[in-house]
Amino acid sequence: AFAGHLGADPGWCGGSGSLVVTTSGAMASREEALAYLRDKVDPIFEPLLKKLLAARPEDVKAFVIAELGGVPAGKYVVEGTPEADAADQDFDLVMNAQLARNEYPAALFEAQRAADHTSLCAQNCTPEIWAQYKDTVSTGKAKWTLARAVNTGLRYPSSFVGCHAGDLESYDDFKDFFYPVIQGYHKGFDIKTTKHVTDMDPNKIETELSDSAHSKIISTRIRVARNLKMFPLNPGGDKAQRIAITEMMAKVYAELEGDFAGDFFLHTTMSDEQRQGLIDDHFLFRGKDAMQAASGYHEHWPHGRGIFHNKQKTFVNWINEGDHLRIISMEMGGDVKGVFTRLAEGASLITEGVKKVTGEETAFMSHPIFGMITCCPSNIGTGMRGSVHILVPKLIAKIGFAAIDKMCRERNCQARGSSGEHSAVVDRIDVSNWRRIGFPEYMLVNDMIMCANFLAEEEDKLPDEPAEPAP
Repeated sequence: AFAGHLGADPGWCGGSGSLVVTTSGAMASREEALAYLRDKVDPIFEPLLKKLLAARPEDVKAFVIAELGGVPAGKYVVEGTPEADAADQDFDLVMNAQLARNEYPAALFEAQRAADHTSLCAQNCTPEIWAQYKDTVSTGKAKWTLARAVNTGLRYPSSFVGCHAGDLESYDDFKDFFYPVIQGYHKGFDIKTTKHVTDMDPNKIETELSDSAHSKIISTRIRVARNLKMFPLNPGGDKAQRIAITEMMAKVYAELEGDFAGDFFLHTTMSDEQRQGLIDDHFLFRGKDAMQAASGYHEHWPHGRGIFHNKQKTFVNWINEGDHLRIISMEMGGDVKGVFTRLAEGASLITEGVKKVTGEETAFMSHPIFGMITCCPSNIGTGMRGSVHILVPKLIAKIGFAAIDKMCRERNCQARGSSGEHSAVVDRIDVSNWRRIGFPEYMLVNDMIMCANFLAEEEDKLPDEPAEPAP
């Protein structure tokens, strides 16, 4: 089809039919042009034309953009269509219609920037940034685009961050967008002067948990997010890649020994009994999050998802929940250093296991400035969240949750309900590190210990008699 134009279309030839005008204005022979089309163009456009004929989309432009570097075709449905109405938007990827056409949604972003709350995505995806990157495709495996990156923030204005990366390279390929987002979320981290350093040495933790805090802590849980270097991030991955990750990790887990040996369960093959057991242990993740789904997190659910835990159920891995791996150490009680030590040992074993199975020198994605890479800019750096559930009923009754959270944030931590963010607060709270980047992991655990000690001391200052409920 293309070759037919060479002798007939003035736009393709220099008039005589024997020479072809290239984009630079230089002249090429007909034979050279045919060779170029055969070797470079046909492999891309022949399958594209076949897909066009098979799909016969109404919006040809959006379809072609999706196939040639926009949102990959077949991976999404467009907002406002019958297909989107029929989709399960807690799991399926639904794209804003303008983004699907690679058009800047000016009115929507302007409305968000005028609202009381504006996501970091909307703050930084300006018309100028869109013009700069709208035709850029990431150099990594995902072939990520700005349209895909900002879909969550555009569709869900209440999100705090609202954007996701599709591969490691996205952070630099779209740096004038992502760098300000990172700077805006991670207060105190200066991209120009600071480089993140990973250090999970538990012997460097300087603060001991007080006896009072230890007696009040119900449970301890510390996790890190990691993404495998040989795959794109999950928002930019497909079903086959997710399954390949589980198959690779099954080989890694099969080699674990001693206290780290355990069982690996796939969401697609676990029995009802196994599923109920994981629910009872609070291990089973279930996706089902519309904001995350808009990034592509939950595509192809439940394929390529799994859970590993050791025999003691103190070392747990989530596979493809969002990031490739969530490596978790947990146990009842307040042995914070013990939990962190297990996490460090387990993460090291997983790292070496991945390198052994793949033959790669590096297991996980990392960036020279940002440290460990995650799908969401909020988690980069350590990818770590360490938390304790601590009983402080008198403090809750006396000053209320909001005041406790304020005190925690003054100490580089945050408070949540004991069942997670936005959950009810009765007699205990979840205290975790707030900082993620610019500080090594052991320092963030130290933050958490110091905050737990402070809250325990404040609790002990209050009389035992019931206080009036906080307003």
